[in-house]
Amino acid sequence: MTTSDSTESQQAVLHRYARSLITVFGAPQLVLERGDGAWVWDTDGKRYLDLVGGIAVNALGHNHPALVAAVSKQVGEMAHISNFYTSRVQVELAERILEIAQAPEGSGVFFANSGAEAIEAAIKLSRRTCRTGIVAAEGAFHGRTTGALALTHKAAYRDPFTPLIPDVSHVPYNDPEALRAAVTSDTAAVVLEPIQGEAGAIVADPAYLQAAREITTAAGALLIIDEVQTGVGRTGDWFGFQSSGIVPDAITLAKGLGGGLPIGALVTFGPAVTGLLTAGQHGSTFGGNPLVAAAGLSVLATIEADSLLDHVTEMGEHLVGAVEALGHPDIEGVRGRGLLRAIVLRSDLSAAVAAAGREAGFLINPVAPNAIRLVPPLVVTSDELDLFVAALPALIATAKESTP
Repeated sequence: MTTSDSTESQQAVLHRYARSLITVFGAPQLVLERGDGAWVWDTDGKRYLDLVGGIAVNALGHNHPALVAAVSKQVGEMAHISNFYTSRVQVELAERILEIAQAPEGSGVFFANSGAEAIEAAIKLSRRTCRTGIVAAEGAFHGRTTGALALTHKAAYRDPFTPLIPDVSHVPYNDPEALRAAVTSDTAAVVLEPIQGEAGAIVADPAYLQAAREITTAAGALLIIDEVQTGVGRTGDWFGFQSSGIVPDAITLAKGLGGGLPIGALVTFGPAVTGLLTAGQHGSTFGGNPLVAAAGLSVLATIEADSLLDHVTEMGEHLVGAVEALGHPDIEGVRGRGLLRAIVLRSDLSAAVAAAGREAGFLINPVAPNAIRLVPPLVVTSDELDLFVAALPALIATAKESTP
């Protein structure tokens, strides 16, 4: 058996990776060893500004003392119990989620382990309407498990695994009339993201979400808002849907809720929707165990205590202003809200810019050929963002030199 060696080179670890893991993620770019705040270090000791944040997961950054303390305390007491039982911390997290979601009396939470699992629960919820049709949006990403994959739009993800669950259609995003035409008396649910993260931080017009609410209500269908990437403060609100003024029938959560620990949730609004799933109709062995519940409570408490919702709004606006101030001819603009942003380029340079960034000590995500996604920890500072923005012209120049 091979054991880890702190002096082992990155290449040696990557060689072992290739020999031991199913490489569905391709070859990893780095072997990371530790982190602190918005910074991470690889096994060779090189430091990087982490503007990916575990893809919007590390809400409090790395090694946050409040999260470390909460998880350490809980694992020393009880990490897991069967869902034959419950724990005080699980109930407290559910209550807190309902509070910040401003959910009405009779709402409820089902805990899962990931965003895809939360979407699977939402699909099962929709089936309890005795209808099967689901309408999602072009450009949507809702996960890669077989049910969630049916809602995800990208053909490269879907095609190797067809046939997927039936009766799922995709309509243009931000197009109320296309949505209106697609929703019928057979539609169980419409599933939408407030911001399409994987499509490059494309923001839903508030009027679009309001129209979706009106259309689904009229048709007797559920409106399910996927907050896996946008929830838990990422947009400057607790949840992305809140700025539109709607009340959905359900939302799905994951990513930032656990601050790095695996957790997901389906949140139902009101007794009529909550009552669709009854005892024995769904479950999860690990969902909502005391360890992840303690992590979730710590994340929510820290966001509130440190006024991170306001900070996210300020940092997002600061980033946009700093990028626009560059006046760079290769940058078209910045999309998104809060700290879910995409820098849009005028040509397909994002992969090369990301590679140049990695060499220069910045971790960024080339989410689309012409778009760089930034989803840093919510605790990132203006000085840290300025480091990246100041380096961006050189990264673009390097990318252009390396691109045929």
